[in-house]
Amino acid sequence: MPENTIAVPGHPESGSPFDAIRHEDENGEHWLARELQVVMGYGKWENFEAVIDRAIRSAENTATYSEQAFSRLWEPVVTSGNAPNTHRGNYRLSRYAAYLVAMNGDPNKPQVAAAQSYFAIKTREAENATSKPMTEIEMARKYLAVLEREQELSRELEVAKPKAGKWDAYCNSEGLIGMTELADILRTTVKPLTNWLVEISLFRRQVSQGGGGRNLPRATSQRSGHFEVKTETKNGFVFPVAYATPRGVDLVVDLWGRQPLP
Repeated sequence: MPENTIAVPGHPESGSPFDAIRHEDENGEHWLARELQVVMGYGKWENFEAVIDRAIRSAENTATYSEQAFSRLWEPVVTSGNAPNTHRGNYRLSRYAAYLVAMNGDPNKPQVAAAQSYFAIKTREAENATSKPMTEIEMARKYLAVLEREQELSRELEVAKPKAGKWDAYCNSEGLIGMTELADILRTTVKPLTNWLVEISLFRRQVSQGGGGRNLPRATSQRSGHFEVKTETKNGFVFPVAYATPRGVDLVVDLWGRQPLP
């Protein structure tokens, strides 16, 4: 079934809803992914995050990825009552990153077609407005050249990257880090670690038929390349086991360090 879309009111003063959600600060212009999600007609964040993941892979495959262009954000979500506050993910997207997101959106959505046209025009305007070479313009050209040359580029270039050297001692033969090893890195134990990962919405709590439970990465955390779930067997029992990628360890270590002191 097609995804429910969200209606976006017009912005006559700006001429475009994409102009209306454009931000600018000392680091330049940018768009916030959760605002772009609405204007591009995506009702569910999980579906739009999958589009962002494809855009990131496209940038990685063309050697144009930068963390500054796809800057990951964690926003506090205030809850009511006695429930603890949580965080939700967002992205600060440069013009080039937003352009790639538009290019990787659902072509059947008219809002996506409008986004592709908008960012293509903005890219050309920026190129004509300056005589100096622009890094993001060069990135866009390189991306388009590779895309035209090889339609199946993402499949052929999906080569595993070397694991981050600083976590080598904790990686297994597949380049993954178990929850016990991740807990050792953070100087804690597995139970409080995975409970905390549930609280910040990277994991979900899975309850078994017997009443027990196991905290496992959410599907979005797996699609983003931060965690994996493996099916393992022990003493005749089959069960899922969570693993972090080196990229996931970087994220968890960073978020763990931001926790307020008791």
